[in-house]
Amino acid sequence: MVNPDSDLYRAHPDWVLHFPERSRTLMRNQSILNLARKDVQDYLIDIFDRLLADAPIDFIKWDMNRNVSEPGWSGHDRDQRELWVRYVEGVYRVWKQLRHRHPSVIWENCSGGGGRVDMAMMALAEQSWVSDNTVPAARLEIQEGYSRLFPASTMAAWVTDEDKESYSLDFRFHVSMAGALGVGGNLLEWSATDQARAVEHVAAYKQLRPIVSEGDLYRLRSPRDSKISALAYVSKDKGEAVVFVYRLRPGRPTDAPVIGVTGLDPEARYESLDGGVIRSGRGWEQVGIKVSLGDDQSAVLRFSRRR
Repeated sequence: MVNPDSDLYRAHPDWVLHFPERSRTLMRNQSILNLARKDVQDYLIDIFDRLLADAPIDFIKWDMNRNVSEPGWSGHDRDQRELWVRYVEGVYRVWKQLRHRHPSVIWENCSGGGGRVDMAMMALAEQSWVSDNTVPAARLEIQEGYSRLFPASTMAAWVTDEDKESYSLDFRFHVSMAGALGVGGNLLEWSATDQARAVEHVAAYKQLRPIVSEGDLYRLRSPRDSKISALAYVSKDKGEAVVFVYRLRPGRPTDAPVIGVTGLDPEARYESLDGGVIRSGRGWEQVGIKVSLGDDQSAVLRFSRRR
């Protein structure tokens, strides 16, 4: 983006997306730089290259903070609609050059509720901001949809203060622990009890993270079909598994369902680290587990293969 009251805009008013015959619409007092143009790409690469070289920057979150208006490409002598492809190619080039020059910097892709997430961006960013909506009930469906295409290790999942009156800190953490856990709440307003509890959840997540980020995902019950949902991550060697179970506030009383744990080695024996029960992988799938939860409660269950 560029602000019209800037040296860059005054020097290059043709560098923004616009139709010469129309007024330029500002959003957030900004116009959009035309990254379809190579000179704009080169300018940005130079600016950020020098910034990253001169300052101890470890992390970049790159957002797209407004919708496109007047999508014209001034001076382009071909079909103006090429803009939609050339702009994206320009974003790829800028990111690729900066990643090559500064390989230690971590990048987060962010735009339009995950709308800029594609396979090419996946090759250039460690993680993606999935949605500004961090309400736990909504996140269960959002994260299920995101995980249809992309791995949990790239799914930024923050614990925030949004709707904190309705959802406990435990529930909010359990939802976010099914992705790349982050904390975005105002810690200065958290009670000492909540801060201590958060420390416990972060420590627990660090134990689970290899299974979540590198394991295989099995969808046990969809949040779109039931107020009680569940998913499992199983390590690649099938030695460990973690099951997340969530119960939202149902419209009417409902019994806890039996949840079959899929993905385990059917012939191996697994111990439930939470209850001490040992069954074969086939047994955990066929007999399953019954988790009794109250409204807006959740559970995280661990399973380990016995030697």
